[in-house]
Amino acid sequence: MTSFIISPDGPFSLAAAAGFGFGPRTGRPKPTGSEMHLAFVTDDMAHHASAHLTQDADGAVTADIQTDGDPEAAWRQVLRVLSLDQPGAAWAEVGARDPVIGRLQDEHAGLRPVLFHSPYEAAAWSIISARRYRSTAAVIRDQICAELGQSFPLAGEQVRAFPLPARLADAGDLPSLAPQRVGWLRAVARAALDGALDPGALAALDPDDALARLQELRGIGPSYATLILLRATGVCDVLTFTEPRLAGYVAHFYGLGPAPATREQLAEIAEKWRPRRTWAAVLLRVAGDRQGLPMAA
Repeated sequence: MTSFIISPDGPFSLAAAAGFGFGPRTGRPKPTGSEMHLAFVTDDMAHHASAHLTQDADGAVTADIQTDGDPEAAWRQVLRVLSLDQPGAAWAEVGARDPVIGRLQDEHAGLRPVLFHSPYEAAAWSIISARRYRSTAAVIRDQICAELGQSFPLAGEQVRAFPLPARLADAGDLPSLAPQRVGWLRAVARAALDGALDPGALAALDPDDALARLQELRGIGPSYATLILLRATGVCDVLTFTEPRLAGYVAHFYGLGPAPATREQLAEIAEKWRPRRTWAAVLLRVAGDRQGLPMAA
């Protein structure tokens, strides 16, 4: 086990991160509210890692990392997952410029986007969860993890990591998945092994090119391609117009009326969000979801 520590350079709440509800049931909040457990495939697609995260009263975040790979690389991946790899000052400046974002930052204190462990795991989750209740998809993912992944003991519980792509690529039948979806998962695994789902490479592409490349994967349409790009690569200033709830939530929070914001309205409002347009969109989505807003507010 290797320990790492970071003092965030702006407001950050590990409890808020643990309760973010990203992806499957990974990172569930602990009773104390100041712990988070992660188990994941590392970015090299060849190893597993786990992280037991805690935050002290001064805000410092400590991670105890177990891995059969490079601990420092796993730590950098954890920082990306928690959006702690990006300077916090720019996010505070967005809130100072835009009163709506500033108010929501106060209401959701210390919340930064929490990402999927990797584009590989986000793509796999997209295929598993398509047209299913999240709770059902989470059970199926857990079954796949139990059968093909790795389990880590963390603070008295077993936390399961998703299978390595080399193992998934050779998988036969998988629990509760039709043969077509199993084939799609194998294709995702092969794409990960080929480097097509590398987070840095995807983030460096023009967003339209990245989305087009992701949609070359069978079973990944525009919405899931957007999910993978925005919620797994670490991009922080990409605005897309395929997020199904954002336009309605923007209309609600910015007082535009009952109809969803138009593409032009959304683009104009989002100019104040630079260089954290992705973070602002995620914050609006979280705030709208927690208020129970309809898709078209």
